[in-house]
Amino acid sequence: MFKYLRFSVVVVALAVSGIVPAGPLGIGSTATPEMIAGWDIDIRPDGVGLPPGQGSVAEGELLYEAKCASCHGLFGEGEGRWPVLAGGEGTLDTLHPEKTVGSYWPYASTLWDYIYRAMPYTAPQSLSNEEVYSIAAYVLYLNDIVEEDFVSNKETFTQVKMPNEENFFIDNRPDVQNGRCFENCADPSTFKIVTTINGVTPTGHFKEDSGVAANHYEGNPSAASGSELRIEKSVTKVALSKEALLGRGVYDKACQTCHNSGIAGAPKLGDVSGWVDRIGQGMDTLNDHAINGYQGADGVMPAKGGNMALSDDDVVNAVAYMVEASR
Repeated sequence: MFKYLRFSVVVVALAVSGIVPAGPLGIGSTATPEMIAGWDIDIRPDGVGLPPGQGSVAEGELLYEAKCASCHGLFGEGEGRWPVLAGGEGTLDTLHPEKTVGSYWPYASTLWDYIYRAMPYTAPQSLSNEEVYSIAAYVLYLNDIVEEDFVSNKETFTQVKMPNEENFFIDNRPDVQNGRCFENCADPSTFKIVTTINGVTPTGHFKEDSGVAANHYEGNPSAASGSELRIEKSVTKVALSKEALLGRGVYDKACQTCHNSGIAGAPKLGDVSGWVDRIGQGMDTLNDHAINGYQGADGVMPAKGGNMALSDDDVVNAVAYMVEASR
């Protein structure tokens, strides 16, 4: 009785105060046009949803090297187990099909949608429309789908025809609904979990609680989870050298994507234990690996981080900053 009375008092109070519930249960609020626009970002195969803006293959190449190459390779070949974006033509009907943007994807709209929605992996939806148009144009160019002078915009992008589009079709077979079976069911207590699928996507480089098995990091202990390796952070402020001060700006623009989150085994900025062995190799070795590239058991470093627009001095200064901030 008292519960119903209390509810009635609340309803009267709401009515008197002028607060009107949005729905029959008084839960939630009416979505505003701004809220809907934040979710309504899909791009249809016919181009509906593409925003204003444009980008060229040439512009996309520089952006791709700075934001994408560390995972997907300079030419879309894929670093480590990261997805391959280019190539794979003629492999779909073989024992080892390689599903890339050029060999498998049916519509170019999916490429634009996915880049805008989910890339870069560590900072999704951080790219402008112009950057997405440019990177998408370059990925299409890597797959020999557009020419090097292609300019991507709302009109030209809808005209792109993907090589594998005709192999996708509408499945018009009727739906079949199986009846539920509750007879002769297995006893859950007899189940034995032998193994789980680990490391399908190498997310362990981004967060320590990713759930990726410890054996995924064999040969790369610096990327292990917190339970396998205690990370010591440098909490003491240090006076940076002139080179390191110059390198901090380079780091913010070209290095932090990998070295803030540990992509491909990159030692994180400020991770003392992750840097100690590398610093022990000497600055000449570190600078050489950073400028010319390196691949080994402890990680992968594309030449100049995949940003070939950087000068050697820029890279040396960035290394100085990371070293001095990680002692």
